[in-house]
Amino acid sequence: MRAPRHLNALRAFEAAARHLSYVAAADELNVTPAAVGQLVRGLEETLDVELFHRSQAGPSRLVLTEAARTALPDLQAGFDRLSTAVERMRAEGSRIAVTVTVPPAFADKWLLPRVERFRALCPQYDLRIDTSGRLVDFTAERIDVGIRYGGGRWPGLEATFLLRDAFFPVCSPALLTGEHPIKSAGDLKHHALIHDMSMSFESTFPTWRAWLQNAGITDIDCERGLQINDSAAVIQAAIAGNGVALGRTTLVARDLAERRLVRPFGEGLHYDFAYYIVHKRENGAEPTIIEFKEWLLTEADLDR
Repeated sequence: MRAPRHLNALRAFEAAARHLSYVAAADELNVTPAAVGQLVRGLEETLDVELFHRSQAGPSRLVLTEAARTALPDLQAGFDRLSTAVERMRAEGSRIAVTVTVPPAFADKWLLPRVERFRALCPQYDLRIDTSGRLVDFTAERIDVGIRYGGGRWPGLEATFLLRDAFFPVCSPALLTGEHPIKSAGDLKHHALIHDMSMSFESTFPTWRAWLQNAGITDIDCERGLQINDSAAVIQAAIAGNGVALGRTTLVARDLAERRLVRPFGEGLHYDFAYYIVHKRENGAEPTIIEFKEWLLTEADLDR
């Protein structure tokens, strides 16, 4: 099949449908809101179908009709395929960009130290890694694949299990000696507890309170100490000797192996959340996604 006619009008409709706003769509497409409206109305006339219900009040003045809502996923998938084709042509057949969204601490402690192995295996790909920490919109921001931490269900995305963490105390080797050397959980009363607040919105996320309760320890104030809202910074604080942190398997494995951190005592506390590879369901057959996904799973197997 040839590319459809009225491509500019289809782009205007897709952007307006995504934002539910002519103004936001115009800003994205670098045209005026009037131009977006004219393109959409022209498309409606050509197709003889209404695409938006237009209201004069409320938070959104544009509401998708059922016909528009039904057609939109296929249209967005088509634009994704067009973007991939353009990227291939721009790369002159030799280099392809892969845009990946990853939690910042996981990128710092797990993914980035391994990226060179992916580049050696697949030199035709250039990785573009987003570590903003927010849940990005895969369609609006043209994301190819991501790694997310959670329960494994996100609307519109296919999720494949990658890794699961255990949580256990870690500290600098320097804390094993000195005035109050750490030898057992009871010695925690002499040291600051480092709290990871990055998941404080999730009530079941493992905390020092949960770990101490699980270990049967009741005589230690589990709320005192240093609170940090970034998991990588929590680990760095522990490496610097600022106290004892709850390490997460995927984030501390390298530091443990290279003796920047040690596990002074205690069993691991397990949690239902895990890391998953995610991508749009309709893009699962894309060669770039398949190859990057297979590489991630191979790397995860090395950790087991």
